[in-house]
Amino acid sequence: MQAMIQTRRIVLALALSLFAFNALAQPAAKSEFQPEVGQAGKDVVWVPTAQGLVDRMLDMAKLTAKDIHYDLGSGDGRTVITAAKRGATAYGVEYNPDMVELSRRNAAAAGVSGKATFIHGDIFETDFSKATVITLFLLPDLNVKLRPTILNMKPGTRVISNSFTMGDWKSDETQGAKGECTSYCTAYMWIVPAKVEGVWKSGNEEIKLAQEYQMVQGSVNSGGKLSNVQGGRLRGDEISFTAGDARYAGKVNGNRIEGTVTTGGKTAPWTTTRAAK
Repeated sequence: MQAMIQTRRIVLALALSLFAFNALAQPAAKSEFQPEVGQAGKDVVWVPTAQGLVDRMLDMAKLTAKDIHYDLGSGDGRTVITAAKRGATAYGVEYNPDMVELSRRNAAAAGVSGKATFIHGDIFETDFSKATVITLFLLPDLNVKLRPTILNMKPGTRVISNSFTMGDWKSDETQGAKGECTSYCTAYMWIVPAKVEGVWKSGNEEIKLAQEYQMVQGSVNSGGKLSNVQGGRLRGDEISFTAGDARYAGKVNGNRIEGTVTTGGKTAPWTTTRAAK
């Protein structure tokens, strides 16, 4: 009996040793990535946008299910997920692969994986030309670096930035967030303007326009009467200005503008075509 007990003890000891050896031999389970505020990224450190400002930014853009939304530097995915919840087809571009995987998990948990896509990539090398709405939380020098690409996008594209501007391109709208937002609570929106610089002709009327972003200057020569353009402004593909006692308003379509001109309380159709250079 004593020998049997001793044998059992030896077998048990060997089993325990083998179990311990196998446990040590197995690689430790990888802990799930958790981002930290201020962690370094490729171009900026990560600071999450407060949900209150996310909502305000998308409200400013008047985002709908018809929109294609891109968030440049999408972090934990909250802006993309919010856009997807509103029905938009939403994309996030993020350089940190751990953040991309976290965003995908968050989108799955929110039930919007089918509408929210996360791209592991560099915002300066990713094609976002199909976007109708762009959101970003980048430093001003990065915004300015993106500016030429954005200005070549389709007129009417809405661009909304958390807290940081686009250099000398003044925003079309500025709003603050309410609720729980305590820092970085200002949103700036730009609407990509149509390109209208040049000489436009219609009958005996010649309009010369110069453009600085959405602001327009120039002159109107109508039947030999010269007037300066006043209050000229673009909002996407919509243009308006006054010249003398006439008020012009129209929609730009490439090298053609169609709209109305109002003089002395009377409104008439207005069409003009850009002359070849």
